[in-house]
Amino acid sequence: MTSMFIWYELLTQDVDAKAGFYASLFGWQVSDSGQVGMDYRILTHGGVAVGGLMVLPPGAAQSGMRPSWLGYVSVTSVGESLANILAAGGAECMPAMEVPGVGRFALIADPQGALLYAMTPIGRGPATSFAPGRPGFGGWHELHAKDRASALAFYRQQFGWDAVPAVDGGGMGTYVQFNYGAGPMVGGMMNDAAAPRPYWLYFFNVESLDAACQRLVAGGGEVLMDPYQAPSADWFVRARDPQGARFALLAPGR
Repeated sequence: MTSMFIWYELLTQDVDAKAGFYASLFGWQVSDSGQVGMDYRILTHGGVAVGGLMVLPPGAAQSGMRPSWLGYVSVTSVGESLANILAAGGAECMPAMEVPGVGRFALIADPQGALLYAMTPIGRGPATSFAPGRPGFGGWHELHAKDRASALAFYRQQFGWDAVPAVDGGGMGTYVQFNYGAGPMVGGMMNDAAAPRPYWLYFFNVESLDAACQRLVAGGGEVLMDPYQAPSADWFVRARDPQGARFALLAPGR
């Protein structure tokens, strides 16, 4: 199995408020997952699954975790992957668990502290969450690290991801792009000394950047930077939702 991002999940304090905010921003539909004993909601666009939404677990909130987007990366065996991650200096932040009919997963931190899930999904067929260029779906993954070189080495070892030629990110410094070991670029890694701790930032596609920024602000969100044109010619902004969860908007034009 090629390890790749297959799902996005928002952990937040008020799921009802966030459902409305993101429905207005991306046109997502929100429905109950049907999981017994858990208020887990599925985010879809045009009937196709994009991600999930749930309240921050009490333990996570008490340990200082704030509302945030997390990504799921597919692995052949969660147990084997977890052992390899721990041996490479990563950490287990939540014991592996299994959701019937969905798969087995564990929350991990890379050696620099960036969080993500490792998951062995049930079922066949390609994941639908990541669809570059398709409005309402994931379009890019960006790691804000303390040391991008060692981060890339870790993810290459664990998931088989590999770098493509680095680009000059202007004010952002050198920007290392990566793919899943072959094929097109799917994300980038950069040093971010200003971040309190390393983190993954998830980009979602929109048709028009300026129009999406207007919806974002109208819904109580915040634009964290001026619109920026990437080397690919796409435009993006980094943003924050009303409860502080960071994400980014990506569009083919202003």
